[in-house]
Amino acid sequence: MIKHSAVYFIFGLLIVSCTSTKSIVDHPITFNEERKILTLEYLQNRYGLEQESPKIDPKMIVLHWTVIPTFQKSFEAFDPVTLPNWRPDIKNVSGLNVSSQFMVDRDGTIYQLLPETTMARHVIGLNHCAIGVENIGGTEELPLTKAQLKSNIWLVKYLKDKYDIDYLIGHYEYTLFENHPLWLEKDEGYRTVKTDPGPDFMNNVRKAVKNLNFKELPKN
Repeated sequence: MIKHSAVYFIFGLLIVSCTSTKSIVDHPITFNEERKILTLEYLQNRYGLEQESPKIDPKMIVLHWTVIPTFQKSFEAFDPVTLPNWRPDIKNVSGLNVSSQFMVDRDGTIYQLLPETTMARHVIGLNHCAIGVENIGGTEELPLTKAQLKSNIWLVKYLKDKYDIDYLIGHYEYTLFENHPLWLEKDEGYRTVKTDPGPDFMNNVRKAVKNLNFKELPKN
């Protein structure tokens, strides 16, 4: 009986470990010398940070959606070093293209586009301390999936365990930090209205990671 119990216990541990383990697929965007220079210029011009490397100290995770229907098309949008003409709303601020450290496909596959501590341009005022997680889709026709939700929850736990991260936010919540010490954007007129990844998605992620004790968001 004891032997059988031990076998069942070990079998149970194997099941738990298999279901709780995910992998991150390395799929880097172009980060050449030009992108490095543009990133360093962004840090200096937007935030007043003069650095020799585009390294960040992660203090927050920002969840997004791409609104682009496929991983390939989303990757193609982020891969170029400089902004294309279809982003006139932010092009005058910097020629550096948008990006994120992670992208989650609709089947839940997690792709890493940049090292976690390399700055990506994904959230106004906070790129110097934020890890971005983009989710493919986000339209009425392609709402975010349960597989994406599970992967975001896993990734948030993974990053929180790895870094001293204080905040978890949806992109639509970024302006709450305007009077916070982490907010470094110099241009008071540089803001864009965001809705991603939606309150329902954020609420579901937050419920699942409640035990991680992220700090409460600032209140304007």
